[in-house]
Amino acid sequence: MSGPSEKPVKVLVILAAMAAGAALGALAGSDGLLGGIEVIKVCDFLGSLFINLLKMLVVPLVMSSVITGVAGIGTGRNLGRLGLTSFLFYLVTTLLAVLIALCVLNLVQPGIVDGHPARDLLALHVDAAAVDLSVRAKASGGLLDLLLGLVPTNIIEAAAGTKLLGLLFFSVLFGFFLTRIESPYRESVTTFWQGLFRVMMRMTEFVMRLAPVGVFGLTARVVARTGFASAGPLLLFGLCVVASLALYALVALPALIRVVGRVRPWGLFPALAPALLTAFSTASSSATLPLTMECTERRAGVSARVSGFVLPLGVSVNHAGSALYECAAALFIAQAYGLHLSVLTQFTIVVLALVTSMGIAGIPAASLVGITVILGAVGLPAEAIGVLLVLDRLLDMMRTAVNVLADASCAVIVARLSGERDVLAATATATATRQAPGKA
Repeated sequence: MSGPSEKPVKVLVILAAMAAGAALGALAGSDGLLGGIEVIKVCDFLGSLFINLLKMLVVPLVMSSVITGVAGIGTGRNLGRLGLTSFLFYLVTTLLAVLIALCVLNLVQPGIVDGHPARDLLALHVDAAAVDLSVRAKASGGLLDLLLGLVPTNIIEAAAGTKLLGLLFFSVLFGFFLTRIESPYRESVTTFWQGLFRVMMRMTEFVMRLAPVGVFGLTARVVARTGFASAGPLLLFGLCVVASLALYALVALPALIRVVGRVRPWGLFPALAPALLTAFSTASSSATLPLTMECTERRAGVSARVSGFVLPLGVSVNHAGSALYECAAALFIAQAYGLHLSVLTQFTIVVLALVTSMGIAGIPAASLVGITVILGAVGLPAEAIGVLLVLDRLLDMMRTAVNVLADASCAVIVARLSGERDVLAATATATATRQAPGKA
């Protein structure tokens, strides 16, 4: 993970690359020529190369991260009431976040512009009819065929054909039973997958260092072919994501704290302010974890016993903001191709957003990998990921802050259910005590 001081610089670099790409695309125009040189063809190559690098990571990253994640959850110390309550909360709230995105995207439909799909405005190549056939083929079998497709007859073939539903199912089973074999085999196999996951994290970090190059090429290509008309649907999509995150953070989570935790929720926001600002600036919930624990314990009044378990578990499995974004992105892309997704297909998107966010969102740009998984599973082309890159970094910062807020909300609720009385009620006192001169 990058350090806190590096992230703002990367954001500025990506914004500069976006501006430079837009300027080059506008100068080159629809013929793609500048000074007799086919600059847009080169930009197209750079953008496609970056997308290919992302797709290259998908299979080993999904398998290693899901296996290690499930194996970690399944260890003995995580099987108590505290772990079960926390995990259930994360599962329910992530599902709630995905459903919020589903409703907002279906209501606003940012992929439709003046009654027409935004495919041409976004410079998407793949023919809409071919995409429609692919999606229909994935959805034609019904629920039983979908469930049957979860079980691959050949795991190697599933990996080669990027049949990611089957890979996810196999990885979950493998991680589950990995914790149930005897030593020293359990430790040896776990170490292998943890090592592979760390390698894939480093590779992903390397690929994401090339994000400014990819953003530059993809932005130049889109602007050259469609002008600045593509900004409309993209900005509307971004606003839909922000609105969904706001509904989840400002309505759904406070309601859960009030109803389940039986405490007034609004004190959590000032108590958690330093952690939320850090999460937003670094786009890393892992890097923010020490500060999140300090704010939750010293400012919100949660015990160290609860926060020391719930918050690290949340960093590992709770990525509600990422799940929300993945669902929204898949629906936006489908709308841009003019597709009307069936209930079964939308159900598939919801389930996959839930699973992939919990499995692989602990790494940089994990949402892009999760979106690749979802698109492949429902039959949508991965080319549209390049369009999402334009706003991804800014939305990633917001998603991370929401993830941290959800982790702290879980800690508050679990603490209240465990019988702790001073949670949030003592927020103002704790804050004033810490800020007073001479106080610890």
